[in-house]
Amino acid sequence: MTTSATTPLVEISGLKVHYPLRGGLLRRVTGQVRAVDDVSLSIARGQTVGLVGESGSGKTTLGRALVKLAPITAGVIRYEGRDITALHGRSFLPWRKRMQMIFQDPFNSLNPRMTIASVLAEPLELHFPAMSKADRRERCASLLKRVGLDPDHLGRYPHQFSGGQRQRIGIARALAVEPEFIICDEAVSALDVSVQAQIVNLLQDLQEELGLTYLFIAHDLAVVEHISDQVVVMNRGKVVETATPEELYRAPKDPYTQRLLAAIPEPPPLAS
Repeated sequence: MTTSATTPLVEISGLKVHYPLRGGLLRRVTGQVRAVDDVSLSIARGQTVGLVGESGSGKTTLGRALVKLAPITAGVIRYEGRDITALHGRSFLPWRKRMQMIFQDPFNSLNPRMTIASVLAEPLELHFPAMSKADRRERCASLLKRVGLDPDHLGRYPHQFSGGQRQRIGIARALAVEPEFIICDEAVSALDVSVQAQIVNLLQDLQEELGLTYLFIAHDLAVVEHISDQVVVMNRGKVVETATPEELYRAPKDPYTQRLLAAIPEPPPLAS
């Protein structure tokens, strides 16, 4: 299938992720949780789309649905114009290689029993089975260096790193299979403010260097402002506003967006 320069890298149309509510002795379905409810959006190649909303707004579920970590009730997901909605298992594997995810908790997302070398080599073994052990080791060392860590630390375990360093390892793992599209699911929310800035700067540098496309999921509008080309605001499973950061921060239209912006704390006054 041919694609034009105007074809979005990722396009979501009418996406729904509903979970059944069960009650009573027979556990009959009594209702539904509409985690994602008829969401449509598109992401151009090389762009960062910030997806914001409070906890329970559906933003993380949407991100997980894109990589088949959450079941899709209805709707269509297209990647470079190709409908990938129904692909699962081995048929989804070539697309899974192109779409990676960085998770919120940089400690729990890394297996504490595995060395960093094993953590980084695992996706290489799955997606590049013909790669030699020596080449995998070299690739893992290169990945650590790319995210600002010492390649000599491949033999260490996750608990031997700080939270910011562990998140850098999570980024390296996502980069291992040379993806085009990365979903950053609250990738900086568990970090101190100074470390958040370092990770955001790293993500921006990698985007420029590698031509990456991001879906940057966050609840913090202040962080999203600095990294996003477009901001999508979700509330109760639905998109309530889409705008550039400049438009959104200058003149938010939806009352929910206005409340989110009003909740951003004022920066401390400069010392005289």
